[in-house]
Formats: sequence, structure tokens, C-alpha cells
Amino acid sequence: MAIEQAGSLARDDFARANRVRRELAGWLPSTTLIVVLVVLVLPPMVYLLYTSLLVELPGGASQLALTHYATMARDPRLYTGLWNSLVFSVLSTILAIAYGATVAWVVERTNAPWRSLAYFTVVVSLGTPHILHVAAWQFILSRQGPINQLYMYLSGTSELMFNVYSMSGMVFVQGILWAPLVFLLLSAIFRRSNAEMEEVARICGASIFKTVTRISFRLAWPAIVGMSIFVFIRNLESFDVPLLIGYPASISMLTTDIYLSMTRVPPEMGHASAFSISLVLLLGVMFYFYGRYTRSAERFATVTGKGFRPRAFDLGRWRWIGGATVIVNLLLVLIIPLVALAWNSFMPYLRPMRPSALALFTLDNYRIVLEDDRHLSLVINTLIVAAAAATLTMILTTIAGWLVVRRWRGARVIEQLVTAPLVFPGIILGVALVILALRAPFPLYGTLAVIVLAFVIRYMPYGMRYAHGGALQIHRELEEAAGAAGASQWLVLRKIVVPLLLPAIVSGWLFIFLIGANELSMSVLLAGPRSQVMAVAMYELWGNGQGVEVYALGVLWTAFMTLCAIVFYVFARRTGGAISGLD
Repeated sequence: MAIEQAGSLARDDFARANRVRRELAGWLPSTTLIVVLVVLVLPPMVYLLYTSLLVELPGGASQLALTHYATMARDPRLYTGLWNSLVFSVLSTILAIAYGATVAWVVERTNAPWRSLAYFTVVVSLGTPHILHVAAWQFILSRQGPINQLYMYLSGTSELMFNVYSMSGMVFVQGILWAPLVFLLLSAIFRRSNAEMEEVARICGASIFKTVTRISFRLAWPAIVGMSIFVFIRNLESFDVPLLIGYPASISMLTTDIYLSMTRVPPEMGHASAFSISLVLLLGVMFYFYGRYTRSAERFATVTGKGFRPRAFDLGRWRWIGGATVIVNLLLVLIIPLVALAWNSFMPYLRPMRPSALALFTLDNYRIVLEDDRHLSLVINTLIVAAAAATLTMILTTIAGWLVVRRWRGARVIEQLVTAPLVFPGIILGVALVILALRAPFPLYGTLAVIVLAFVIRYMPYGMRYAHGGALQIHRELEEAAGAAGASQWLVLRKIVVPLLLPAIVSGWLFIFLIGANELSMSVLLAGPRSQVMAVAMYELWGNGQGVEVYALGVLWTAFMTLCAIVFYVFARRTGGAISGLD
């Protein structure tokens, strides 16, 4: 009897020990990842908040107080910048959504000709830094540009038809910048839309216009509104257009106010931090409503397993309008800006686009760019930063996506930490990491490492979209079979999950590589003399008045990045990956 009781106790102890081991094994991967994410995400926010409260006193002492917030609240620049930012964001969002959604519907839901040109347009635009788009439109809509030159020639006046250095100029350029990404984000929605309701409306006698407005766009309304909120948030934190167009026009914006506070001598870090915390809180509220609204999208689902078959909408004799829409998109997003870049890259200085200026045609700008060894180091730095950030981001988000989809312990915390950087505008994350790098116990400020760190934090939500979406497509039974055969969780992840996720991982890597290689708002604050990247170098050349060299450098860089974008596009289309990273 005693032997049986001892054996029973031993079995109970063994079972209890196994449960403890399984419990620890279940928590170990999640806990490790949570610690890594906390180390990445929280310190910049904590240092930013601490600096916004830190007040320097006479004699070198300091204390925590709300002085910076009080000063900010009394500063009229806050309210002027807030109002201008809201107006700019609302109007540019309306333009981007209206334009991008129209092109997306024409390309995905109709039989309009030349639809593939829309994707080619987006592929090339992904390889072009925003600073080059803005510089091109600055020239096109300037006094020296073809539009105002033609207007003054025909009207015989010296007045401008359109002044790019105005709020309307900022809205137009920003709307054109965002339209390609809106197209990508909404094209997937229209691609999966069921055509039966549109066909019924046409059979009942509805016109094309009524069918589109009352059926097509009404069914996509949750996605359109959710996308509008997202684009509004991104416009609110925009940096390139407010800095390059708004600042010369003396149009105060929140992001430029933060940047100017950091670049003054000495830097007003407390003031910039208070501004940044205020903007982060505003964006946090916006993202809360964005998340709530997008969760209701399933109420408008029209794709079912019963006879679903997406069909193109026959425009009939109006096909030419659809084709014209695609061509206009090609001209506005790609051809006109690239022609402006190319024209100025062959000029010794900015000249109107006239036949008489062809006598000044020169290759000196390209010679200067190609002979300058500094440009080679810029290319190397940019590729290192973009590739390292893309690699680290996809490693983290692949593990995170798998743990979240498989609902490991702590999955909810992991998901929240990975998506938290969405509320960090690039300029604010740059401010936070400047403060963190200056306070670090080892040399960090002005290195490539701090730029890589900024990119990893900034782009984790985008990598998570790819990894999470890919993990959802992998059935659990594959992992269960490997586990039954004795494979460890690490072996399952390495031998089964990662190979099956490879298309999504590569698509996410390439997307982050492209946007990281062309990013300005964080790099402009974090780059040092030996760690400059291409976008920062272009901005500094532009600020120094070397515009034609910027155009020549931009043409070469755009050609190189376009090759990368084409590789990305071809791979994404063959594997069914999402181009935007936000689908």
C-alpha cells in the first residue's frame, strides 16, 4: 500500500513538473519577444515625456514641471500651426481619396483600356523619394514652370495662374503624393467586390454614375472612410511638403514647428518634446477611432463562398473615359514630375522649359554627381540602413505575427506593442531618439545604428501586416503534425513556418527597404556627418541652392530604386502578396 501511494505521489510530481515545464515553454518565447519590444518602443516615449517635463533652473539645477506645456499653450504658433495642419490634412485627404479611389475603381472594376499602366505608375513612384516629387512640382508650378509660363504668355500678364507656395499648392502636391498609395490600398477592396449587385442595378436601368455612387462606393464605404482617417493621420504628420513648400511660404505647421525647435541653436528640446507629446496624444485619439471604425467593415461584406465570381464592369461606349483616367494618373503621378526632373538635370541652372533653353543642354550635373566620391558613400549608407532595418523588422514581426496568430500567451500584449509605433510621426520619433541617443552611455547619436533603430521602430506595424496576413494562411495542422513527430517549437518555426511565410516575408522586406531608403523626416534629425543617407543629402543640397545637382542625383537614384521596386512588384504579383503592406 505504501509503495502504491509513493508511486502515485511520484507520478503526480512528474505530471506537475511536466505542466510547469509546458507552462514555462509557453511563456518563454512570448516573454522574450515582449521584453525586446518593450526595450524598443518604450524608452523613446519615456525620454520624450521626461524631456517635455524637465525644466532647467539657474545654477545648473533642474526640476520636473509643466512649464514647457504652459509656454506652448500661450504660444500663438501652436494654434496657427494646428489650424493650418488640420486644414492641410483635411483638404489633401479629400483630394487623395477622391483621386485614388476613382483610379482604383476604374482599374479593378471596369474594362477600361491601359489599366496595367496604373500599377506601373505606382511601381515607379515607390522608387522615387517624396523630396524629388515635391521638388519637381515646385518647379512645374513655379514662376519658371511650364504652366505659369504658358499662362503668362497667352494672357500677356505677369501674374501667376497658380502659386505653389500657398495652402492650395501644398494640398495639391500632398494629394498627388498620397494618391498612388490610396490606389493600392483601395484596389484590393474593389478587386474582391462582388459584381452581382452592380449588374442588378444596371439591369434595373441605373446609369453608370448611379451604379458607381450608390452601389460600388456605398459597399466600399467602410473601407473608404477607414482609409480616409488613416490618410488624414498621415497627412497630419507629413513633413516633406510642409518643410519644402509651407516653410518658404511662411505657413506654420506642427511638424515644421517641431523640426525648427530641434534645429535652433541651442536646440529647444523641451519645447519640441511638449509639441511632440501633444501631437502623439492627438494621433492616438485618431487611431482609436480608426480602429473602431475599421472593425465594423464586415457588415458590408459581399464576398461569400456561394458562387462568388468577380467580373469587370462593362463601361460600354464610356470606356474612353476610363482609359483617360488611367492616362491622366500616369501623367500627374509619373510623367510630368519625371520630365521636370530630367529637364532640370540637364540645365546649368533652373530654366523655363523653352526650345531656346536647349542650347544650354549639359551633362555637367551628372558628371559632378558621378565623380563625387561622397555620393557613393551615400548610396552605401542608404542601402545598409534600409536593408538592416528591413531585415531586423521582418525577423521581429515574423515571430510576432506567428505568436499572435497562434494565440500564444501574451499575444495581445505583443500585438499592442508592435502596432504602438503607428502613433509616432517620423519627425517625433526622430526627436525622441535624438534625446535617447544623447543620453545613452555609449556613442549613438549621429551613427547609422540610431537610424536603423528608428526605422525598425517606425516600420514594425507595416512588417506585422505582412507577417500576420501570411501566418493566417498557414493551417495549424502542419505544425501539429511536426510536433507529433517530436519537433520542437523552434524547429517548427524554422523548418515549416518560415519557408511557408517566405513570400510574405520577402514582400514585407522589400516594401520596408523601399520606404526606408527614401525616408527623410527621421533621418534629417538623426544623421551625422559620416552617417548621411540619400534623402538627407538631397535636402541639404536643395537647401544650399544646388537644385540642378539634386535633380541629376534624383534621376539616377530614382532609376536605381525603380529597379528595386520592379523586383518587388513582380514578386508580389507572382506570390499574391500585398503591395502596400496595409491591406
